[in-house]
Amino acid sequence: MVASVPKLRRAIRNKAPGIGFEQELWDAGHEVVVGIDEVGRGAWAGPISVGAAVVPKERRVYKVRDSKMLTEEEREALFDRISSWVEAWAVGHATHTECDELGMSEAQIVATRRALDGLGLEPSYALVDGKWDFVKVMRTRRIVRGDAKSLSIAAASILAKVTRDRLMREVAEEHPGYNFENNKGYPCPIQKDALAERGPTSIHRRSWAFMDNLVDDRFERYVRPDPQMSLFEAEAG
Repeated sequence: MVASVPKLRRAIRNKAPGIGFEQELWDAGHEVVVGIDEVGRGAWAGPISVGAAVVPKERRVYKVRDSKMLTEEEREALFDRISSWVEAWAVGHATHTECDELGMSEAQIVATRRALDGLGLEPSYALVDGKWDFVKVMRTRRIVRGDAKSLSIAAASILAKVTRDRLMREVAEEHPGYNFENNKGYPCPIQKDALAERGPTSIHRRSWAFMDNLVDDRFERYVRPDPQMSLFEAEAG
């Protein structure tokens, strides 16, 4: 049973994303257009997640907004509605370890590839939130604040946000005291206090600068190997 979505607050009622970008591509012959958005890039713990959504040409769903405009209750209520309405959707993740070992940009590309692999469709064009093309495998249109302007991107943003939030609520039970159930791995005073008292958990990104502020010297900041140095060492050997 699809949950009913609460009445939208007055402040966001007139801020619905449109299908202008999608329609332009459909008219140009691109039958499958995918909207893509990421969540979790700025978190200290947990994965970076990328949502991909293909909206139908004819059927519409109401109350979709940029996920950042919505409350957690509103996003949760919209999740089932959106996932049953879109032609296809998927969320790809790159783990906290991959964020450390690959760097955030490469991890985002990996998560995007996993999302696209999970679609079950072959899009010919992607609408991407922001200024950076992290898709790499097809033609893209980058849209600043795309999650507020494109229905496909907005749908992807909600699917990604809810999926990642649920993951973080699940792992919160394994790491009590870090407030993951509420902060979803993003910096907050409770998490900072827990880090200072207990150090990082097994899902923290250990290459991030917060590691330098831990008093306990058992916890060292992870530093990615320099590929140029590795090449030099190999040649020297």
